[in-house]
Amino acid sequence: MAGETFVERLMEFDLTRQEAGIYECILREGKITGYEVAKQLGISRSNAYNSLASMTEKGASYLVEEGTTRKYAPVPLDEFCKNRIRRLEVHMQWLNAHLPEEKTYVDGYITIEGAQHILDKVRNLLLKTKERVYISCTSNYLLLFVDEFEKLIRDRKRVVIITDQPVSFGNAKVYVGSAREMQIGVIADSRYVLTGEYGEGSMNTCVYSGQKNFVELYKRALANEIKLFAMQEENQ
Repeated sequence: MAGETFVERLMEFDLTRQEAGIYECILREGKITGYEVAKQLGISRSNAYNSLASMTEKGASYLVEEGTTRKYAPVPLDEFCKNRIRRLEVHMQWLNAHLPEEKTYVDGYITIEGAQHILDKVRNLLLKTKERVYISCTSNYLLLFVDEFEKLIRDRKRVVIITDQPVSFGNAKVYVGSAREMQIGVIADSRYVLTGEYGEGSMNTCVYSGQKNFVELYKRALANEIKLFAMQEENQ
């Protein structure tokens, strides 16, 4: 998410771009009228007041009556964000409780594109691991999963890491080999595989699958690499 502005981050919390811009404005000013918002941001007064009304409904601002003057004050940023997250968690619980029955199907091959989507999928794979996980990528990319690795190790799950620089993750088994470039590979519980490239531009696509033959093929390739590392360690 490099290069994102404050406004763009606020938009992740269900504010429109205009509402996010107004919220940033009232955070800075503390308390302000709709007229002052319109003047500062160069928008019409009707747009300003409509957005402020919407923001009040969404829990981003308070309406403050000062005599005949109507002003708006910001809900503190920490409170606003936590309130939105709590509401989303409630919605998630309801959705899980009313989840439609899924039809069984044979796992195929799913293409995952985009740096953030790949990162999210790897994190979810790690969090859902029940017994063991193998991961191959650069040491820098591993640092994005420190919390997930620490939880796996605390829960006594087996963690095997193949990377290009020495790293330390508690009781995880680490093998150091050649440069990984932008390649990543993950095997979770010998059931699911994610492999491909992450990064900018075209190097931003991975394949995810639970297809048995694909999983076995990737497991075999990774096992051969690990055997080579083990032989090298014995000869040192």
